[in-house]
Amino acid sequence: MDGPLSAERDPRDDRVVCHVDMDCFYAACERLREPALRGEPLVVGMGYEPNEDIGAVATASYEAREYGVGSAMPISEALERLPRKVDAARDDDLDVAEAGFYRPVDMGFYKEVSAEVRAAVEAAVAEADPDGTVRNVSIDESYLDVSAVGWDAAESFAAALRERIEREAGVTASVGVAPNMSTAKVASDYDKPDGLVVVRPDEVRDFLAPLPVGELHGVGPVTADRLAELGIETAGDLAAADPAALADAFGSRGRAVHRHARGVDDREVTPVGKPKSLSSEKALSTTDDGTTKRELVAGLAAEVAERARSKGALYKTIGVKVVRPPFDINTRARSLSGPVDDPDLVEEVALDLLSEFADDRVRKLGVRVSNLDFADAEQASLAGWEDPEGDVEAGDRPPRRAAGPRSTTSTGDRRGYVAAGAKRGMNKLAPAGDGRWRLAPHAHLIVYEAEDGGELLTVYDCGAAQAPPRAQVVGHLVRVDAAHERERSPTGYVVKLREDADLVRQDGEGPDHYVVRARE
Repeated sequence: MDGPLSAERDPRDDRVVCHVDMDCFYAACERLREPALRGEPLVVGMGYEPNEDIGAVATASYEAREYGVGSAMPISEALERLPRKVDAARDDDLDVAEAGFYRPVDMGFYKEVSAEVRAAVEAAVAEADPDGTVRNVSIDESYLDVSAVGWDAAESFAAALRERIEREAGVTASVGVAPNMSTAKVASDYDKPDGLVVVRPDEVRDFLAPLPVGELHGVGPVTADRLAELGIETAGDLAAADPAALADAFGSRGRAVHRHARGVDDREVTPVGKPKSLSSEKALSTTDDGTTKRELVAGLAAEVAERARSKGALYKTIGVKVVRPPFDINTRARSLSGPVDDPDLVEEVALDLLSEFADDRVRKLGVRVSNLDFADAEQASLAGWEDPEGDVEAGDRPPRRAAGPRSTTSTGDRRGYVAAGAKRGMNKLAPAGDGRWRLAPHAHLIVYEAEDGGELLTVYDCGAAQAPPRAQVVGHLVRVDAAHERERSPTGYVVKLREDADLVRQDGEGPDHYVVRARE
């Protein structure tokens, strides 16, 4: 293995980067809602219906994983390994002690809990490092740059952050701390669940060296297998390899993973785009005192309005969050006729929405402005701010559809749709030699939203149906002679391939994903 990169101090070593990764997030949310599920094997299924065997595993708790249940596994296969408790209780051939619980995905609730986590993270960063940044990369994962904290206080900051997340959101997180993003991500996964691993600048190479190469950020299963064929099995092996040879074999990705293996990653922790909303929340000792609640909401409203003004953001929706003990999250919102910048109006609307909970005991309150507009537009008339349709309550919104392919790219007549962007192992697709796949004539792709913010892609045997609610999972992929299209269905989006298109695996610096590409 090579020696130190330089005898001089590297200024990049001053950076303190944290990677916050929630532990089995979907399962943790279900346990938050049903405390009796804690410690029990729990499977959360995408497209799953109670007492049925359709769908795919979105998350398996650590207890369920001991039975061989894993992400993207068909529910039917998961049930063979881990029967439902209710079924085991009725079948003398099954052991209730060797059975588990199954729940369908409830993305709306998970996003509410995720917002609690993000609020805790952003507050902690603002208090510790006013110049710090947060990059939320998925529903359960964030990067933080808190360089002002310094290395002497980095571990205590991360420990306090974990405690704050659990106290305010009720779920646990694993945190990795390192001088750069890729090493911090590896560190957060090193001691899951509920782990804290700090890798100081002078420890990075020694920390990474013995790890299997597949643990490195940006190395998917296919790349790991190809590296193994070259005799490269650990991060240390990869760090010592010839970067030119890696570039010849893997292109630019080869150089990127070589840098990561050596603990080199110059990427900055930058927020993803402009915020869609701004909010402020505060926990308090459980109370039903009306004055206390109104004073807190008034203060939060002023804080949020000032933040929006400082960012040059107008807002069209004003809302409140009310958390009743233990974790009963309620949201209310009201839309205006147009975007405004009006702190008094934020307070007025927030207090009016709060009045619904005047007699309730609460443990946390929050105020949010959303539907932000950063353009230089004229402010809407205050005389017309009332929403003609009235207040919008969380329970009154139409059901949220499952996410379809997230982005498109085009170059000439080529067009690609992201078909999956999930964590390693979040899908059942296997490469077919050249990294391309095709669908059988009777198969379709169903795309769901995955836990990490990408999509979970499952292959279904659809027969002649376009959007079957109860299709069976199949495991083979060959060509489909049909136009590429997306249709809404009860189980997600049905994706078919164009006659001249294939599925192509994309191994990048982020999670593995699959793209529909026009054939060369």
